[in-house]
Amino acid sequence: MTPEELSTAIRGALQSAVDSGDLAVTVPGEVRVERPKNRDHGDWSTNIALQLAKPAGMPPRDVARTLAGRLAEASGIKAVEVAGPGFLNITLDAASAGELARTIVEAGPEYGRNDSAAGHVVNVEFISANPTGPLHIGHTRWAALGDAMARLLRASGADVTTEYYINDAGSQMDKLARSVLAAARDEPTPEGGYPGAYIADLAATAVAERPDLPTLPDAEALPEAQRSAYAAQLKDIQDTLADFGVHFDVWFSEKGLHDDGAVEQAVARLREQGHVLDHDGAVWLRTTDFGDDKDRVLIRADGEPTYFAADAAYYLSKKDRGFAEKIYLLGADHHGYVGRLKAIAACAGDDPEHNIEVRIGQLVNLDGAKLSKRAGNIVELRDLISWIGTDAIRYSLARYPADSPLSLDGEDLRKQSNDNPVFYVQYAHARTANVARLAAEDGVRRADGFDAALLTDPTEAALLAVLGDFPRVVAQAAHLREPHRVARYLEELAARFHKWYDTCRVRPQNADEEVTDLHRTRLWLGDATRQVLANGLDLLGVSAPERM
Repeated sequence: MTPEELSTAIRGALQSAVDSGDLAVTVPGEVRVERPKNRDHGDWSTNIALQLAKPAGMPPRDVARTLAGRLAEASGIKAVEVAGPGFLNITLDAASAGELARTIVEAGPEYGRNDSAAGHVVNVEFISANPTGPLHIGHTRWAALGDAMARLLRASGADVTTEYYINDAGSQMDKLARSVLAAARDEPTPEGGYPGAYIADLAATAVAERPDLPTLPDAEALPEAQRSAYAAQLKDIQDTLADFGVHFDVWFSEKGLHDDGAVEQAVARLREQGHVLDHDGAVWLRTTDFGDDKDRVLIRADGEPTYFAADAAYYLSKKDRGFAEKIYLLGADHHGYVGRLKAIAACAGDDPEHNIEVRIGQLVNLDGAKLSKRAGNIVELRDLISWIGTDAIRYSLARYPADSPLSLDGEDLRKQSNDNPVFYVQYAHARTANVARLAAEDGVRRADGFDAALLTDPTEAALLAVLGDFPRVVAQAAHLREPHRVARYLEELAARFHKWYDTCRVRPQNADEEVTDLHRTRLWLGDATRQVLANGLDLLGVSAPERM
């Protein structure tokens, strides 16, 4: 019995109580069940009696007793106990609990997927680093978490588009062009320019494309240097992210907003909404009307649009493209953006509590990391991938909430030991695959039999309970935008699997022992565990190795 099936059974008991006149309530469309922290309290628990006590006009424990008797008669339920102020603790019979193993195996990669976010159309923007240098350690946290959030939302039924906002307009692009041209001419880095060996590489590429670049006048050379450097650096960012397992559906150009007139159009639209004012020759947006700490300039007195004007145009672009929900995942130095982005949403006629969500990721410190030889003053993501590996970095970042500073030890992440969480979980997956290979050699085949009632060992009940909780964990992690819940779940699942495997034999112990349905059914359970481990790791963008 899956949690969904149990929820349906509870609703059936409720409807029966309503039909008989024992309860006068409206049966909810969904009843939530959770796994008790203490296994002695049963397989599942629900607080539905506490929720319905007030509308029913009855004490919660009386509502619980009314439901308990009916629910205990349902197929697959062994016992129902009323606990505390009115909780229902439910124990499934072995056959009903064990049937979950077959359900998981047959569902395959679809197990854990749910419809809790169905109908939501979401744009998730993250990283959005300037294309003026390599991706570095400061970008890794949202690279890992942003991608995992998108995967979780999709697994929960949302229509998700991931987006990278390319900051390819403004002074930073001018600095890049001047820095590359100076390197091409073998001149010192200009004041305020970008240092680092990667600039020399970009200059070499630019000269290869245009051999006369160093001798051209600045008016002609700078646009050529910028065009070449921008294309090469953006490709480097894209290639690095591909190596990190991160794919973006949309690469959105800030320059395109200016070239298409979208910035001017945005100012006009916001003026129509009644939130634009002219003061001291500049054009302002009255963001203080919606909680911002000060009004923001859209167009300077010299007629030049501000970065904030581009932010407003970008928000309206997302709105026009049909994204009802817009999630911004920003770096630790962007706290000031929260109020102004929400104010833009309000000025655009949206609900800032529903249509926009801004999250700030705190800094990551990685002991043992070395500064980039190419960039000189940063720790490059590409170097981290080579040193530690994509799996270890992504998993380690995913297992902590984004809103707390994080310090990791690079050498610890490289260790092949159970003290390393990513190794521990991946090893559990590899172990399940090895169990299946050895069982096949001994003639244990799933197709030859399955008897869920045989899964009676306490370690089997505990393992099945954790497996059954996976869809809820996925839905909750998606709703709360907290991938770390999946990582911590996988670690618990791995621990339950190892305890089960140390206790219960999937294969015959010797050549004289006959293969029975118990072996075959346990193979189903082992394969179900492997499937859930693989599904969970995939949500975090981490591989599930068959051998280690």
